[in-house]
Amino acid sequence: MSLAGSLAFTARKSQHQAESVIKNIIREIAQECAVKGHTVSETLVAFVVKAVVLDPRNGFNVDRTLTKNDVQKLIKLCVDRLLDPRSPSIETIKMQVYFDMNYTSRGEFVEEHHRVLESRLASVCREITDARARTAEELESLYRKIVSYVLLRSGLGSPTDIKVVREATAALQSVFPHTELGTFLALVKKDKERQLRELTMIVTGIRLFNKDCGKGGEGIDDLPAILKEAIPVTTKHIDCELQASREVIYRYTSLVEAMDGNPEKSNLLNLDQLKEALYSLRQHEAFLNIILSDVISSAQQVEITDKQYGAQMEQLKTTVQSKTAIPTVQVYPLFISLSKLWNNFQDEIVLLSVLSNMTTNLQPFLSLHDELFPAQVIDPLLSETTVKSDEERIKESTGSRVNPSDFGTQDWFFPESTGNFDRLPVQYHGFCGFTVATKDGLLIPGNPDVGVLKHRERFYVFSSKEAATAFAQDPDHYIDLIGEKAKQCAELIQLLELHQQFASITPHSQAQSDEKVFIKPVTKCNSSTQTDTHLVETNIVKSYEWNEWELRRKAIKLTNLRQKVTHSVQTHSSHMRRENFTQVYLPKQVATQTKRDNTSNVPKPQIFLAGLRGAGVSKPTKMIKVNLTRSVEES
Repeated sequence: MSLAGSLAFTARKSQHQAESVIKNIIREIAQECAVKGHTVSETLVAFVVKAVVLDPRNGFNVDRTLTKNDVQKLIKLCVDRLLDPRSPSIETIKMQVYFDMNYTSRGEFVEEHHRVLESRLASVCREITDARARTAEELESLYRKIVSYVLLRSGLGSPTDIKVVREATAALQSVFPHTELGTFLALVKKDKERQLRELTMIVTGIRLFNKDCGKGGEGIDDLPAILKEAIPVTTKHIDCELQASREVIYRYTSLVEAMDGNPEKSNLLNLDQLKEALYSLRQHEAFLNIILSDVISSAQQVEITDKQYGAQMEQLKTTVQSKTAIPTVQVYPLFISLSKLWNNFQDEIVLLSVLSNMTTNLQPFLSLHDELFPAQVIDPLLSETTVKSDEERIKESTGSRVNPSDFGTQDWFFPESTGNFDRLPVQYHGFCGFTVATKDGLLIPGNPDVGVLKHRERFYVFSSKEAATAFAQDPDHYIDLIGEKAKQCAELIQLLELHQQFASITPHSQAQSDEKVFIKPVTKCNSSTQTDTHLVETNIVKSYEWNEWELRRKAIKLTNLRQKVTHSVQTHSSHMRRENFTQVYLPKQVATQTKRDNTSNVPKPQIFLAGLRGAGVSKPTKMIKVNLTRSVEES
């Protein structure tokens, strides 16, 4: 093995050993927590382990192999941190892990929901596709299974409700009578599955159409009406949660500012815990904004689907109205389209339910705040402090912006001169980087109107002109300070979106969001134009004549010229009148010689063996070989 191959094998082996050690550490931490009565997930433990190792205050060197004492120290620190009942930091990390494990984008959620539905129906589908019915009873049982499959897949009523089953059976018989079972059984498995899906959509469309006409619809809920009622309720609930979190955020932010540099107030309250609680609330606010955005998108999708559903239903009514027989090619696609639109309503119902549950499940992660910072402690400290909202802070700095000419080659962007300004991927989740670096992690929202700095293909916003000016003097220094603060408070890594700086503990959902298309700013500037004196160049036609008699004279002259003939003129009829000479080669006698077939005859070898029968038991066998081949001369 070469040296390079040996090094690569050693590196892979050491990496595998390191992963094995980390897994054992995670497992042991989880077991110790379970012994002490707390069940924690391995995902949460893994996040805490990496956070503890990153914290420089714990003295771990990521480039050095962990000793036995290091492992014991790491386990103890992680267990203590996980079981700390008065740590807002660990509650924030738990919230982040919960959100990362349960939240997916809209498209991924719909795909996962359909995949789960397919897996649940797989056994029922397999019973139908693998059936080998022969008798009348077996065929009837198979038909009932198909009806149950159609009901389960469509989600329109329960297969145990006799009224629903009768209605679905009647709809199925209109498109798939019992006599078609023989043809169905002769199909291959994939074709059977495809036909089952098509039958489900057609039957679903028929039942929805009958419900709209008032002729059926047993067990079918009015999903559009339910969604129109549920979406505003969910939106209002999320808005209330957001408003409650923001009110506490504004109080905590003002209190941190008041306590900064004030020893008297600092002694009354744990400033580090207060900042950790502020991080927790900011993270809760960020998650609620994500959920609210999805709910708003869901409302827009429901509105679009509702219009399409109504238009499709009207088209279907127009097609079948006052007609006794309709070609299946004409009506089946309409039923299938109606079924697909109804499936969209079902997806929105499930998505809305999941988002609502996530909103409710995020609230318990904030329960520690009332215990650590009760109102009777906070209110006296804020008696002499003005509590400012984020909007008020932004309003204070609006109108005061940096002068790009003061910063040489650095790029600054402003709302009125930049396209896609609202979609710029600003760093630190829109918080002022200078304040985070210089105020020991204080989170103050940035004001893009002050100016957005572009540094190393990243964009930064600031809370004031002074903060922007100071940050622009040495951006890398302040970026490093923020990274060091994030090592001490691991929850800031996800909150401030520092995923590339700390790729080892990047959550899955955030890693996917980093792959989004980068929006490039389009810089705009003032410009002016001047109209030319002469838009069109002068063009004087010398042959122009205004006198119609002169034009008539020229026309007569041209007419006369057409009738004139010169010696060099040839026409289509006369240009072929000429003598032609052709030279040829006369044929000649030519002979060729070809090969001929010839054969030769040689004697066939013939050999005779005598005495092979033997001379009995007493005498040995004596074989005589006689060559009977004729000589060449005789042949």
